[in-house]
Amino acid sequence: MVSPDNQKRNSLTRKIVVDLTIMTVIGIALAFIGPFGSFEQPLAYRLVAWLGFAYLGYAIYSPMSFVVEKLGSSLDLPRPGLWVAAVLFATIPMAVAVWSIGFLPGPIRMPTLEQALTIYMYVLVVGGGVTALFYALESRQVTPEAPAVARVDDDPRQEPPQPDPPIRFLERLPPNLGTNLIALEMEDHYVRAHTDMGSDLILLRMRDAVAELDGMDGAQVHRSWWVARSAVEGARREGRNVRLQLSSGLEAPVSRGAAPDLKEQGWF
Repeated sequence: MVSPDNQKRNSLTRKIVVDLTIMTVIGIALAFIGPFGSFEQPLAYRLVAWLGFAYLGYAIYSPMSFVVEKLGSSLDLPRPGLWVAAVLFATIPMAVAVWSIGFLPGPIRMPTLEQALTIYMYVLVVGGGVTALFYALESRQVTPEAPAVARVDDDPRQEPPQPDPPIRFLERLPPNLGTNLIALEMEDHYVRAHTDMGSDLILLRMRDAVAELDGMDGAQVHRSWWVARSAVEGARREGRNVRLQLSSGLEAPVSRGAAPDLKEQGWF
């Protein structure tokens, strides 16, 4: 069995490869379009420049997702507002880099206020647009078609037994994880699915994953955690905070807002 650390490392590597592939496509597309007056340059120059900017932008903007999720979880702040603030902040070092690269290998001069605002807006348009594109791609979900239910009796007066609706999220799990879901843990725009056979990242937002778990006995105990009730083996307190102890050895935090309802329902 692959260890959880190796699974996490492999999932992260796969995510980076996919992200860089997307950035490569974006860089090539911008090179052919030649926005912001760059079309006057030769194509070879535009390819090198825009691919370089694409990879540099990924290195600067990508860590913002970690910051957004950490602040959103710890301070219970809305994600859209945090993303706007994160993009506005990340655009500052990216704009400085774009301005500076334009003077290499010669000396770099300070821009005027008008030049600084202009380059900032150019970078914000591209950086914000690419960030929005990534957010849309990661938010996309495929809804499987519901299987047709055949009648088991030809007697029109008798209603056939209705099967339990399928748990749509379980169909997303890779075969090596099985379907005995223990918990979901939010990581950036992914959720990490924990089963009794290991864990892996699923490209889906937490709220969409919880919606696809409708009908399964469990609850979203924290903004970043959903837990199957059958996996709860106990609970421990840290001051006013409660953490659920799960069968896999994991511990899931319980938000203060969810704690009263969970306690009333007998979770701990």
